[in-house]
Amino acid sequence: MTPLSIAALRQSAGETPIAALVLAQLQAKVAKVTKNNKPYLELVFADCTGNFSLKVWSDSAAYHAVESLQEGVVLCLDGHWTLNQYGLDARDLDMSRADDSACEEFFSGDPELREKQDRDYATIKQVCGTIKDPRLLALCEAFFDQFGENFRRTAAAKKNHHARRGGLVEHVAQMLRSAEALSGVYPQLNRDLLIAGVLFHDSGKLWENSYPKQGFAQKLNVVGEMMGHIPMGIELVNKLWHEISESEEVGGWEELKPRSDEVRLHLLHLIGSHHGTHEFGSPVLPRTPEAFALHFIDNLDAKMEMVMDAYSQQPEVAPGIYERMFPLPANLIKPLSKFEG
Repeated sequence: MTPLSIAALRQSAGETPIAALVLAQLQAKVAKVTKNNKPYLELVFADCTGNFSLKVWSDSAAYHAVESLQEGVVLCLDGHWTLNQYGLDARDLDMSRADDSACEEFFSGDPELREKQDRDYATIKQVCGTIKDPRLLALCEAFFDQFGENFRRTAAAKKNHHARRGGLVEHVAQMLRSAEALSGVYPQLNRDLLIAGVLFHDSGKLWENSYPKQGFAQKLNVVGEMMGHIPMGIELVNKLWHEISESEEVGGWEELKPRSDEVRLHLLHLIGSHHGTHEFGSPVLPRTPEAFALHFIDNLDAKMEMVMDAYSQQPEVAPGIYERMFPLPANLIKPLSKFEG
């Protein structure tokens, strides 16, 4: 049986059990007890497409085998799967360790998603390569050179949207497509500044939502927890800017218009204001056309990703009505089909 990814399992499973094999990495294992003192283990599994939790009860055949497993092991999960309002569940579950060849293929990621993220990364580099301002162009190139590998395995969030290895690349690429389209609609926007703002707006997440080279669990670290991605993104841009401006290869920046200190300040403002409001974590509010555009582009792509996830993951509670998925504000309705002439 060909293994399914977690995302594919969510799309295939429903109230009627389906037989499926899933390859997943054990991320966490917590021993718990019900109100009636019945022991169980709560397991968290992940792959490159997502994650899910699973309860293994003490009276199941798999319970004692799971007790001895170490976090980080890659397992073959064979069972009959269902999906309901509480998430994925499995009956007649059989767990076995994946062999070395299966692990190597597993850590290389889902082929379809990997191909998409490769295309998205190429899009990001292509669009950023069209920046005309030599200062912003040099800043983007320095980011790719120093942090490209980490960027490609970072998530856009811990949950809700693009919360997977490489998710930040997908998020940034789609935002760049929107930014390019809007720059044509609103020619008063500074296209170079907006493109650079899209690339760097979540750059601090390389420390907040990073993944190891072999693993699909975001690594917690003290810096990410204490600082957050907005201050770290600002610090990163300042670091790269000063490194470039002090290098021997840069000449004539003091003669460029607008002044270099203004360009840097406006880019920092985009990072600092992209959440849009103080209550959502922005230390400052948007105060320029590019800042407003970046905030809405970011919010739109995040919301559209959540909507698409809800359609693929949530059950129908009535014909054409999908169960609400947090943080969306209400139940979704089946979308209207496109007109066929």
